[in-house]
Amino acid sequence: MLKSSMAFFHVIIPAAGTGNRMQNVLPKQYMPLAGKPIISHTIQTFFNHPRITSMHVALSADDLFWRDLPLDPASKLKLHYTGGENRSETVLNTLQSIQAADDDWVLVHDAARPGLTNALLDHLLNTLENDAVGGLLALPVADTLKRSELGNKVAGTLARAGLWQAQTPQMFRYRMLSNALEAFIGVPTDEAEAIEALGLHPTLVQGELRNLKITYPQDLILLEALFTKEKA
Repeated sequence: MLKSSMAFFHVIIPAAGTGNRMQNVLPKQYMPLAGKPIISHTIQTFFNHPRITSMHVALSADDLFWRDLPLDPASKLKLHYTGGENRSETVLNTLQSIQAADDDWVLVHDAARPGLTNALLDHLLNTLENDAVGGLLALPVADTLKRSELGNKVAGTLARAGLWQAQTPQMFRYRMLSNALEAFIGVPTDEAEAIEALGLHPTLVQGELRNLKITYPQDLILLEALFTKEKA
């Protein structure tokens, strides 16, 4: 086990995507949820957490949302116009733009995953802070999985034993994550895949359904109902 007594926790939120599957001209991270933009909910959990040292929102060069929102220079929230061609490039660009020690932890979290709770974040930090590799929130797959062929015909049934649905945050050491993304051949689907390509084994930490990623319109409807109920 590695000791992280002097390590800090930094958060990167890639927010350079357009969210085409939401069928909306507004990038999905800026769509309204319970009275404020989705990304505001995402940021708030980290901003209020006492163990988070710094937060870094990675934006596309033509992002206009933040232009007129002044930030206190002393704030732990920083903006970076480091959006790349894909998520992994955006994360790597941002890693190269922040100040962190090699052994500091970096948590990468989806901008459109606003349901992360303080308790779940605590659970992740407490579980992984002394881990040799790091890991990610994830949910064991509960539904039967089908593989399709042409015409959406079932080509076979997949055994779900041992399968997990990856969530975020995904939490790895600064230098390890930087090296993994730099060395990866192709485009990894998430940070954990890049770490796996180094021959390492991230730890799966059980997440919650509430921590879903808003991908389709019905996801936003579901979270809107949940947030409204919690406020009542």
